[in-house]
Amino acid sequence: MTDHSEPTTAAAGEPTGRIVLLTTSHRVAPGVLSWPAWQTLHAADRVLCADPGHPQLPYLAEAGVEVAFESPDAHALVEACAGGRTVVVLPGGEGDQRLTDGLARLAGSGRVSMPDLELLPGSYDLPGARLLDLVQVMDRVRRECPWTSRQTHLGLAKYAIEEAYELVEAIEDGDRDELREELGDVLLQVVFHARIAEEAGGDGEDAAEAFSIDDVAGALVTKLIHRHPHVFGDAKAETPEDVKAHWQRTKAVEKRRESVTDGIPVGQPGLALAAKLAGRARTGGVAVELPRGEGIGYELLALAARAEAEGADPETALRAAARAYRDAIRAAEGIADPAQ
Repeated sequence: MTDHSEPTTAAAGEPTGRIVLLTTSHRVAPGVLSWPAWQTLHAADRVLCADPGHPQLPYLAEAGVEVAFESPDAHALVEACAGGRTVVVLPGGEGDQRLTDGLARLAGSGRVSMPDLELLPGSYDLPGARLLDLVQVMDRVRRECPWTSRQTHLGLAKYAIEEAYELVEAIEDGDRDELREELGDVLLQVVFHARIAEEAGGDGEDAAEAFSIDDVAGALVTKLIHRHPHVFGDAKAETPEDVKAHWQRTKAVEKRRESVTDGIPVGQPGLALAAKLAGRARTGGVAVELPRGEGIGYELLALAARAEAEGADPETALRAAARAYRDAIRAAEGIADPAQ
């Protein structure tokens, strides 16, 4: 009686074949496979898949690749390669731990002539592919989370401000881990608001006002291309000042602004607002003197305008000075520096 607990050892000189595990990314459209993947599929003696709902199957059928719906164990798969045959396995989205562990055990036993084992990526994630995961996760959280499902644009507005300030703090602290996390929190606000905007009727919106994250990204791509004619067109820009001039001219045409001050949010911190106004007036060639009056406000306005003209951000400069002041207060109190 033959013992089938292990594959039969191949005779000396007999080719042992080849096992190819063909992996694909769920972030790439089904059917978009690399040329080596298509070559291997067409040349294989057998193509196996345990999942009859595998997203690649309709495209393989259209390409004339015959697939058998089988889920062999490691022993059976090695046997199927006997005589030099090539067997391609299409794992499911979570892979096939049972099969790969079994093949590893056989290979490590030293008692079996193993086929060549190859992991062949049929498709690769492109840069930014994890953003697709983010959109999917946000969609599910919006549907199923009792808190998230009730949020509105207006209710979330305060979080956008908080996250922006936390991002600035991470940048100024120079903490790379915090920077990565805070960038994610800011990105969450963008994806969250875009997800809400898909739902017609929220916050006074009607169906015609609905938009998605793709609309947001598409508009941003168009804007970036249009505002960088020196990169995507024939315009020339040799210095950062040239780029800024291109940017301001393009924005003026896009927005059809009557004043250089149009579009400046007056709700931002005062020093930042003063510097922004001074910068717009300077780059727009508007000859206007600073208003003069009594009180600290006019003095701060003059300081902010001077800082902007010298290329400094008064808001950042004041924050840096305030941090030094905070540290001095803590030192006077005998409290250790929180950064140490």
